[in-house]
Amino acid sequence: MVVIDDTGAIRYFSKGAETMFGYAESEVLGEDASLLMPSPDRERHGGFIDRYLMTGEKHIIGSGRATTARHRDGSTFPINISIGELKVDGTMAFVAFIRDLTESRQTQRELHSLQSELAHVSRISSMGSLATSLTHELNQPLTAVANYANSARDLLKNPCEENIALAQEAMDECAHQALQAGQIVHRMRDFVSRGESERKSASLQRLIQEASALSLMDGDGEGVDFETSLDPDLDNVLVDPIQIQQVVLNLLRNALEAMIGTPHKQLRATSRAFGEDATSRRFGENFVQITISDSGPGIEPRIADRLFHPFNSSKSTGMGVGLSICHSIIAAHGGKIWVEPSELGGTSFHFTVPLFKTGAADD
Repeated sequence: MVVIDDTGAIRYFSKGAETMFGYAESEVLGEDASLLMPSPDRERHGGFIDRYLMTGEKHIIGSGRATTARHRDGSTFPINISIGELKVDGTMAFVAFIRDLTESRQTQRELHSLQSELAHVSRISSMGSLATSLTHELNQPLTAVANYANSARDLLKNPCEENIALAQEAMDECAHQALQAGQIVHRMRDFVSRGESERKSASLQRLIQEASALSLMDGDGEGVDFETSLDPDLDNVLVDPIQIQQVVLNLLRNALEAMIGTPHKQLRATSRAFGEDATSRRFGENFVQITISDSGPGIEPRIADRLFHPFNSSKSTGMGVGLSICHSIIAAHGGKIWVEPSELGGTSFHFTVPLFKTGAADD
């Protein structure tokens, strides 16, 4: 438990908080509570208090949410925080009840078990349904291709004029059936990539905060310098929140796995306006670009070119469907996703999602 006054200064720091953050109470009394926050919450903390005192508008007061906090050593860890208000000697104060999710083994196991089970069922179900549909749809044209090809081969064993004419007809039919099989594959791909999703106005900052808290929950965030720099003017997006969190979570976990064993671990999530160069001008000001960058070893060029193709993975134990699913989700939102070398030394994944315009109707 941490109590702060209406200026943001820490007035009480419990023993549990000392253990959680690595500070003694005597070190933080009178210090600004932003000391315990990673960027960009650290820079915005005073503005949140001022806005609440002026307008009475509650954002996180009275409700709990998952986010991240900053330890004394600079590392970031996931927390669940609930904030209440109280008056001390007639002065407004705020009390924060904070739970460290990395140390909650039961919560950690339950969340991982549920998430793994849902991800596994989703992949198996989707791939099973797709395989069944493809098998049924492709069986007839592929069987016809084989029959016509065998017939043409047999006719050409005796290449008389009549047999050559029949073999040509058989090859024409073979080509026709092959094209039909290709159309089935294209139709199935369009169905997967353009599936219906429920889009609504959502806070990009909150989506990324919650996804980052989940990604750090299994201990992979230990020793990682995690920083977010999100443009507040580009926070309101028109998306399916669950799907976009799935994309962010996948990219963050890939980055954390890539940095395992590296001496310096740096992870960054940023956002900026999209459409600032000639290649993306067609999107205008309707999209925001999110970038997840890491300081890992990077991706080999031969893999990068095929990274978003199904069953192509840079991991020895990967199924190669995670980034393909991310590509399908972003494409269904009308955006794009791509990969580049990171200025941090590793890899940067970029993707775009539509902004929510005031007055626009939700899908």
